[in-house]
Amino acid sequence: MRSDVITKGVPAAPNRSLLYALGYTKEELERPLIGVVCSYNEIVPGHMNLDKISEAVKSGIRAAGGTPVEFPAIAVCDGIAMGHVGMKYSLVTRDLIADSTEAMAMAHQFDGLVMIPNCDKNVPGLLMAAARVNVPTIFVSGGPMLAGTMNDGSRTCLSHMFEAVGSYYAGKLDESGLEEYENNACPTCGSCSGMYTANSMNCLTEAIGMALRGNGTIPAVYSARLRLAKHAGMQIMELVKKNIRPRDIMTEAAFHNAETIDMALGCSTNTMLHLPAIAHECGIELSFDKANEISAKTPNLCHLAPAGNTYMEDLERAGGVYAVMSELVKAGLLDTSLITCTGKTIAENLEGVVNRNHDVIRPIENPYSKTGGIAVLKGNLAPDGCVVKQSAVAEEMMVHQGPARVFDCEDDAIKAIYAGKIVAGDVVVIRYEGPKGGPGMREMLNPTSAIAGMGLDKDVALITDGRFSGATRGASIGHVSPEAASGGPIGLVEEGDIISIDIPNRSITLNVSDEVLAERRAKWVCPEPRIKTGYLARYAKLVSSADRGAVLE
Repeated sequence: MRSDVITKGVPAAPNRSLLYALGYTKEELERPLIGVVCSYNEIVPGHMNLDKISEAVKSGIRAAGGTPVEFPAIAVCDGIAMGHVGMKYSLVTRDLIADSTEAMAMAHQFDGLVMIPNCDKNVPGLLMAAARVNVPTIFVSGGPMLAGTMNDGSRTCLSHMFEAVGSYYAGKLDESGLEEYENNACPTCGSCSGMYTANSMNCLTEAIGMALRGNGTIPAVYSARLRLAKHAGMQIMELVKKNIRPRDIMTEAAFHNAETIDMALGCSTNTMLHLPAIAHECGIELSFDKANEISAKTPNLCHLAPAGNTYMEDLERAGGVYAVMSELVKAGLLDTSLITCTGKTIAENLEGVVNRNHDVIRPIENPYSKTGGIAVLKGNLAPDGCVVKQSAVAEEMMVHQGPARVFDCEDDAIKAIYAGKIVAGDVVVIRYEGPKGGPGMREMLNPTSAIAGMGLDKDVALITDGRFSGATRGASIGHVSPEAASGGPIGLVEEGDIISIDIPNRSITLNVSDEVLAERRAKWVCPEPRIKTGYLARYAKLVSSADRGAVLE
């Protein structure tokens, strides 16, 4: 076993003495040592139950003949970090999580790993670590939150909460109405109840083959989540026995499957950052062009919040991710020969799976749209591409042209929106918020929610080299590459320039001549970095562009 270097023979006597100091017995050290990477903390609602998940995982490991050894991973709550400097620290934790987990796993030579994440950057960070370490690994997440219920019986969620703030500033909602959303939007523990980034990544962890069925959709508060965790603990012992490793599962074909399922589910645009970053750790390059190729042939089957009025608990009752996959298989859109963490192929996993609710998961012959939930646009404003969640864009905004309203940071933009200075037809441009320029590539949920809450989501577009929350809806176009801080054309846009957006034709155009842009470029000077010390300063020096997954180089 891999752990023999710390548990077997005379040279390992000092190592064993330290393990005995922890209370492990000789008998326990003769079994495979399984690292249990638990992201429990007391600040993220999606993580407050992970101590229970971890105990269930450890029970499963012991039942199957292994010795569990728990250690922590950090996690940031994007919702709590939203709207202030804290959001600069969200995306960057993905690499901290990957680095620290790699360090712990390599330093202690575990035979296998069980990853217990739940929220936005925690899931991809641990997937990146799994790819690097490449010992048998399985994922079991904390599960999604249940949808909230308003006083009139209607259901609600976090995206409604953020939009309620915009409604308040627009005079459409009073303080008591705002407080009602506060008290009802997030009723339980778990990752927020729509198809936001956390749930998108947990579903894709299941889709790519690194988690058991139900990992993306069984609600956090259901006892079935504990049973799933116990089965994950048992299954890691099978993976160790058969030596099935992450890179055996996360192949190029598996990533293409994941992108296909992403398009069908209508996942967060953040998946266009995370899937390439995870693939990069596997030695695989995923391009924006491939995403568009997959989107072009993949129907969008789900409209979960914020795109529609269904939630993760509804997707679970309809059959979950596997039911979506079963629809895609009918059209020959998935490679079902691939091995998964079950030790079986996708084809074997999908035997007997049915779509139990055609309102939640549209049949393949009756999709919401014939193309996927995400589109990549290119043009002179974004030569290397930018991303939009087209499944959450109103039909009126699929094609739009308007004057640029230019802001060099999110804070200035949100002030203008709240002050009523943005009007129908405008194209809000927020720049110097990319991976390098932010630094940290903040999510723009506050400005997009303000626009939606004010009733302008069918009249105003927002373009940024930053990114968006999975809770964002509307013509919100992010990941503009190259970013402004790297000399991208978005840094050359001036107030009043006309910008044309054509999502069906995958184009975004700054209607300014090449000659004028050349004159502007000759005068352009990159602003001084906003943050010059600490981790963010180091991150800015190492991070790649968004179209490459914002990986560290």
